[in-house]
Parts: sequence; C-alpha cells; structure tokens
Amino acid sequence: MSTNTRSRGPQVRQEVGELALLFEIYQLLERSADLRDEAHAILKSIAANTGMVRGTLTLLNRKTGELYIEAAQGLTKNQQERGRYRMGEGIMGQVVSTGRPVAIPRISDEPLFLDRTRARKNIDPKNVAYICVPIKIGAETVGALSADRLFEDSDTSLEEDLRLLQVIASMIAQAVALRVTTQEEQERLKEQNERLTRELKERFHPTNMIGNSNSMQQVYDLIEQVCKSESTVLIRGESGVGKELVASAIHYNSMRANKPYIKVNCAALPESVIESELFGHEKGAFTGAVQQRKGRFELADNGTIFLDEIGDLAPQMQVRLLRVLQEREFERVGGTETLKVNVRVIAATNRDLEMGIQDNSFRQDLFYRLNVFPIHIPPLRERGRADILDLANFFVEKYSQLNNKNVRRISTPAIDMMMSYHWPGNVRELENCVERAVLMSNDDVLHGHHLPPTLQTAEATGTVNDETLDGAMLRVEREMIAEALKNARGNKAKAAKALGITERVMGLRVQRHEIDPRQFRTGRYV
Repeated sequence: MSTNTRSRGPQVRQEVGELALLFEIYQLLERSADLRDEAHAILKSIAANTGMVRGTLTLLNRKTGELYIEAAQGLTKNQQERGRYRMGEGIMGQVVSTGRPVAIPRISDEPLFLDRTRARKNIDPKNVAYICVPIKIGAETVGALSADRLFEDSDTSLEEDLRLLQVIASMIAQAVALRVTTQEEQERLKEQNERLTRELKERFHPTNMIGNSNSMQQVYDLIEQVCKSESTVLIRGESGVGKELVASAIHYNSMRANKPYIKVNCAALPESVIESELFGHEKGAFTGAVQQRKGRFELADNGTIFLDEIGDLAPQMQVRLLRVLQEREFERVGGTETLKVNVRVIAATNRDLEMGIQDNSFRQDLFYRLNVFPIHIPPLRERGRADILDLANFFVEKYSQLNNKNVRRISTPAIDMMMSYHWPGNVRELENCVERAVLMSNDDVLHGHHLPPTLQTAEATGTVNDETLDGAMLRVEREMIAEALKNARGNKAKAAKALGITERVMGLRVQRHEIDPRQFRTGRYV
C-alpha cells in the first residue's frame, strides 16, 4: 500500500461514515413523512456518527415570529422549553433571520451566544464549538439545525461538520416545511375552535328574553348549563323580573321541548281546589266532582311543570309536593291508585324562603328539594341602561303593531326619564308604562310627556324641588329643542325652521338649556 493511500485512510473512513449517516437519515425520512416521528432519531444518529453533541432542531412559528425547539438530543425537557428565541435574537435568531450558517470555534468568545437552555453550565465553554445552519425551502428559512462539538473528541474540522450539517438540513427541509405547515394548521384549527366556542357561548340567548347586560348574560349561562339536564330548578327574583320567561326558556331548550309544558300559579288557586288542580280527582271525590279529572302533574307527564309563586303554597300541599319530588308518584283526590309520573319541576318565587323556613311557613326539606339549581333574576334597576332601552324599544314596536300606531322611536328626554326611574315593578312596570305611552302618542315619537306621572315626579327623577308650571314648560321646551336638533342632525338653522323660530332665538334657547348640538351630528346619540 502506497504512502498516499495510507495518508488518506482517515479521510476515507470519515467520508464512508458520513455517507452511512446520510443514508440512515434518508431511510428515517422514507419511513415516515411526519417529522415528529423521526426528528429525535435523526439527531441521535448525528450524535452517534460524529463528534457532535446536544443537537437541536428548531422551527419558526411564522405567525408569532418565535423560534422553538421541536426536537433535541442531550437536553432535558426543561432545557428544551427554555430554548426559545425571537427573530434576530442570539446566534439561532440570526441564522434564521439571515439564512446564513454560523460556526463558532469557542462559545466562550462569542457574546451573541446566549445559552438560553443553560445546558452547558458544567462544561468549560472554551472546549465547546457551536454550529448552526438554516433549514430552507427555496429562499424562505423555516428553521435551523444546530449542534455542539467537543474538539478533543474528534479530529474532524469545524468546516467539515458545518458542511455535513448543511447537507442534512437540505435533506430534512421538506419534512420540516411539512411539520411547520401542519403545526400552523393545528394552531389555526385550535383558534377557530376556541373562537366558535366563544361565539356559541355568546350566541346562546333565549329568544323570549331581551337584554345583554353582564347580569343577564350570567342568567343565560345558567339556563344553558341546566336546560339539557333533568335537574329541578328554583327561579328567584322580585315580582315582574320575568321568572316565567326563564322557566319557558329552560323548557323549550331542553330535551323535553316537544313534550307538555304545564304552568301553575300556586298563589292564584284557592287552597280548597289546589290539591285537585295539581293531582286531579276521582269521580265523586267531593261535591261537584261529577267525573274523573287529571291533575296538572299527570298532564305534564314526560314534560315540564312550572310551579310559580311556590312560596305561597299551603303547608299541607307542601307535604304532598315533597312526596312527588322525592318519589315521582301521587294519588288523585278520592283515589287509591298510585300514579307514577316523569316530570321535570321548575319552581319560582319572589318570597324569602329562608325567612319562611325560620317562621315555619315553608318546609326546610321541600326547600332543599327545590333548590337543586337556583337561578336569581336581577331586578331591572341592576341590569343597566342598555337593557332598559332595549326593552323599551321592544315594547314600543310590540304595542305599536298591536294598536295600529306608527311610533318608531323614543325621544331623548323620555329615555332620560326611564333611566332615572328605579322601576320597583321591574320589566312588567316598564311594559305597562310603554304601552300607555304608545296609546298616548299621536306621532312617530314617544315623548316624555307621554309617560306616566310617576316617572316625572321628584322621587322618580331624583330632583329635589317639586316641579312648578314654569319648570314643566322649560322641560317641554328643552325636549322639543332637543328633538328638533336630533332630526336636523345638529343643524341649528334647520331645527329653528322646524320649530318656527329664528336662528337667534334658537341659539339663545340652546345656550339656556345647555344643549350641545354637536352630540346630534353623528347620529350616535341615545
């Protein structure tokens, strides 16, 4: 063997080793197109066939511009998590940003080497070299391949290792691009799913209820949670807040929506007949019982029964109701046959049941049977201005159609009166007030003077002095000027012409009432 052949021995062995490594990587890539399955095996093969250690495969999140380690060799999970960079940050960020490879003979001499993984704290940095090459698809850099090398472990030059990593980077580029695309698609689907979930949650709004305030959204959320279940629901709130609407929303959004929905007002039925109304009676059970009659529970079989004003139920009936809730069975008045029913119970009350338990007017065991899933309906005064306006507009449209009126909107002063009022009768009182105002109106606007006197008192508006004749005239004048400016989009000249006064008088009246015409120019007034 010649001297030249012997001198080329190490180089030949190196080339054979590199070819074996490249062939092994080729086989790994052929085995699976998913980089997640083979990335760690590729890095492990590089470490086993070269003097390189602590290899990483880093990918670029094109949406956030962040670099993260997809796979690593020689790093713990925590170290891998710490290896995150921004574009242009550190050696890794510069390689991906510029698309050019970097080879550092000693990491101790390179200030840009951040060692964010902190995987080299027990190693002398003077003996560690670092190589990082970009992974490209065409002109776009989608990631980077990097590795450490301890010089005393190999006779291979840094340039040769750099060349080898570049070849490997080009081989895995297509798989990396596929992985990046897959990851982005997964993130997009995840974001879309989260967005749709949020939209569905926000979209759940019982069709029979109006209001978008936070307190009402909480009620909608509770309805959504309980409607598909079979749980007993206790709806609580002041009179007139819409407890019956909540009960209807629960039933018609439940699995029993196509089954009977029976409503019973416990306070409206005399004590002498309520037992018969709830449980039915047999023929001849009492005077006037000329035939058998089914009770409300029997009629509601497989459906829902709504027991309104449950707090007014007589003590004797509370005992019988407790049995139905516990056993789902009862007997008709005057009968001996035990009837089984499959009924969901929804109850409502405006009474303080806890106080009723203390004074023995309401059974504690019945309360616990009813209070499985409580829903509190907030009073109108706690629901916010937007809900009051939405409800008022709804009732204006409703009663305009019912009474063949052409009322289309509510004047600003009328809205101010509604917002200032405390609404002790809640939504029911608001509905009655709007119905009356619609009947009083002779044009397409509901004015403040159409509202009931209770909304125009000192107590309602929060003023201190009683309204005098002069005060009433000033209030009406201000209302008319505001309406004229609203119709004229803040143009004082047009508003003055509509009112039949001069522009000078209009200017004086606007100044007197401290009205800013600019608020009406954009059409965003309330």
